[in-house]
Amino acid sequence: MRRDPHSFADDAQPTVTRLEWLADVDFASRTLGCVAVLHLGAPGHGPLDLDTRDLDIARVDDGAVDDPAGGGTALAWELAASTPILGARLRVQLPDGAVRVRIHYRTSPTASALQWLTPAQTAGGVHPFLFSQCQAIHARSLVPLQDTPRVRITFDARLRVPPPLRALMAAADAGDGRWHMPQPIPPYLLAFAVGELASRDVGPRSRVWAEPSVVDAAAWEFGEVDAMLTTAERLFGPYDWERFDILTMPPSFPYGGMENPRLTFLTPALLAGDRSLVSVVAHELAHSWTGNLVSNSSAEHFWLNEGFTVFAERRIVEALWGGETSALQAAVGWRSLEQAMARFKDRPELTRLRTQLEGIDPDEVFSEIPYEKGYLFLRALEDATGRESFDRFLRAYVRDFRFGAIDSDDFTRLCERELPGALARVDGAAWLDGPGLPPSAPRPRARKLDAVAAVGASVPTLEQAAEWGSTEWELYLESLPRPFGKCAELDARFDLTARGNYDVLVAWLGLALDSSYDPVVPRVEEILGKLGRMKYLRPLYAALARRPGTRPVAERLFARHRDGYHPIAVQVVEGLLAAR
Repeated sequence: MRRDPHSFADDAQPTVTRLEWLADVDFASRTLGCVAVLHLGAPGHGPLDLDTRDLDIARVDDGAVDDPAGGGTALAWELAASTPILGARLRVQLPDGAVRVRIHYRTSPTASALQWLTPAQTAGGVHPFLFSQCQAIHARSLVPLQDTPRVRITFDARLRVPPPLRALMAAADAGDGRWHMPQPIPPYLLAFAVGELASRDVGPRSRVWAEPSVVDAAAWEFGEVDAMLTTAERLFGPYDWERFDILTMPPSFPYGGMENPRLTFLTPALLAGDRSLVSVVAHELAHSWTGNLVSNSSAEHFWLNEGFTVFAERRIVEALWGGETSALQAAVGWRSLEQAMARFKDRPELTRLRTQLEGIDPDEVFSEIPYEKGYLFLRALEDATGRESFDRFLRAYVRDFRFGAIDSDDFTRLCERELPGALARVDGAAWLDGPGLPPSAPRPRARKLDAVAAVGASVPTLEQAAEWGSTEWELYLESLPRPFGKCAELDARFDLTARGNYDVLVAWLGLALDSSYDPVVPRVEEILGKLGRMKYLRPLYAALARRPGTRPVAERLFARHRDGYHPIAVQVVEGLLAAR
């Protein structure tokens, strides 16, 4: 197994297996005052290399988390110069037989894992809000540790927050601000939030959390989560995390969802009022098996997390809402994959499933490729072997790699054992190591898909669109030529600029901008000032920036709203606007 190019961790050194963490949340300084105790899996000696980013290290010793600062024996340590992607290596010299290291430190006000929101940036408008986002390599800006999914940890944590705010953590609530995670997780799944929060139970194992003004809408929108959970268990085996709670995030959350175990984070953009976007919940739930239970060993094998999860998500969707719905979503995924492939046309090596990312920031090359190409690879294997055989393979995959981290070679070895000859039949080497999409990739097929395709590049009649859901609309809009000369007619007939489903709305706005239909610009400005989800920021800023007449609008909006976006989203938009 190749070392993780995004970590200073040395495989020859001791491994951290348990974290004790105490954090005092200070909104005034936008920092956390922390004590971290790293417990080693076996007694160690010599250097221990840890990943950090912008941490102010005050002291390193061998004390316990609740001991006073002078309660342990000081250990020699050295913080190396910071590098642009990895941060700074913290090297601690372990005495003979060392079993733990205690580090006193403070996070930076600009920690890449944290976003501090003012009251004005929340739904309630009265109290501030704080949340973490550690994927892919941002846990090191929160805790000094071995920030690689190859190293899994259990943890106990205590968060001290100012009243009347409430802290939540992706862990079991132990009371009095204390949290316990008994299952070992990769560091990118460390997650917490602090704010004015309320909850509603939506099932025996599920609760929805959100700001008080949002919680009832969120509880209704995500009210089918228990049916999803029981369906997923029938497909993939027992759920190993006890609870599947949901936290509806502030609008600046950069992703659709983040699969933090026990407490999934979801964007409020999913609150469409009609449950039309809840397949994102199915995706994050599927991660409970593929990603959280079985993790990729590094970002170079990210497809193992996301390709498997998209496959599992669509199996859940098929079981709940039928094969037509699943096929429509696969068609949207195919279109997203085509766009991602075009984005990397000058860097075809990044369209492989097994990538080489030495010296490359995983956030900068994040795309739909590991999701959708990975899904199609698994679909090709399923088609070649039959569903019954492939389901046995899935069960073996979860069973054999449970609570482990694997790479693509581990996958192929299991595949050869459980599905002998299948990789050769689908040309597995072309899928894993070849650029682009193999010509034999399975295309999604569905009656509803054919009906949308039959409309072609014309404006549909009211009768044709009468039964269209959000997925059909998204497919239709994404398929139209650019520029499209009938935007005014389309908008007048279907009032697309006023849509509340953001997936449909952003598909429409991107088409309209590329077609110089400028009546949509005020709506674009509204969305870019309201939401921080990168799925929407990237295409809208890109569409504005492509045209000389609207590029100044993009630059003006980014200057105005960048402080309200998450640091990861800021990095993405900066790179997009820098490209000419």
